[in-house]
Amino acid sequence: MSFRLQPTPPARPNRCQLFGPGSRPALFDKMAASAADVVNLDLEDSVAPADKPAARANIIAAISGVDWGRKTLSVRINGLDTPFWYRDVVDLLEQAGDRLDQIMIPKVGCAADIYAVDALVTAVERARGRSRPIAFEVIIESAAGISHVDEIASASPRLVAMSLGAADFAASMGMQTTGIGGTQDNYYMLREGAKYWPDPWHWAQAAIVAACRTHGLLPVDGPFGDFADDEGFRAQALRSATLGMVGKWAIHPKQVALANEVFTPSAAAVAEAREILAAMAAATARGEGATVYKGRLVDIASIRQAEVIVRQSEMIGA
Repeated sequence: MSFRLQPTPPARPNRCQLFGPGSRPALFDKMAASAADVVNLDLEDSVAPADKPAARANIIAAISGVDWGRKTLSVRINGLDTPFWYRDVVDLLEQAGDRLDQIMIPKVGCAADIYAVDALVTAVERARGRSRPIAFEVIIESAAGISHVDEIASASPRLVAMSLGAADFAASMGMQTTGIGGTQDNYYMLREGAKYWPDPWHWAQAAIVAACRTHGLLPVDGPFGDFADDEGFRAQALRSATLGMVGKWAIHPKQVALANEVFTPSAAAVAEAREILAAMAAATARGEGATVYKGRLVDIASIRQAEVIVRQSEMIGA
């Protein structure tokens, strides 16, 4: 272990982040009533340029006008390469009230991008006397973003989460695919004449998880475009959870239940984790640094893994 311990990520449920365009306010009440842990009201890709001012106004009204319960309420602003983002930030912070929890910043390519948004947010917060600082989530969706992922993860104390945006990431990387997430037909291996499809997003997800765990952020998997393919969504979510991601986006309401299913520890997993903690507590009382549980060695590392599962279950239950 390093002398510098990894910071603990924010303690919030983040199994599913449900997206909805700001240009469709009729969806807001349904999003608030959903089982998603995080609601992302979108001003970026799902909103046409001509509709952005009206979408911004819709979102500002809904932030205080809709009962969002205990959900994390987030707004995805426009990218820093557009003329829209500064007005998104200023209007949201000056007009929307304190219920807004988070701003999602798309297409982040370097730490300076975060600095720019942070400087503007800080100025508006101080001018308005905002009592609760706005948090940031960033989306890694470019070659530059993945190349600078570690410096981005450490760019601001406002940062709480980081997502992978598969579609724009694929375009930036020049990947020959139009699919959003999931396995790709031409990305396969052959063994004895049989095809096997590995995960083309695996390396980027692993880089994001490593950066997030190093700097105390929540790593989140992004969209799965084919919302008619439940099993494909579930398979990708399971791979993401195995890699250490804490949740996944939903671009359709039916994906919320799938994400919650995958990223909620099962009763059996929680029970086993508690048993491992009890076994190690008994071993420690005997002066032992490791013990055997169900035929396998468990030690300090096992405690950390078990604690993650128990803590996640308790947080969701609360």
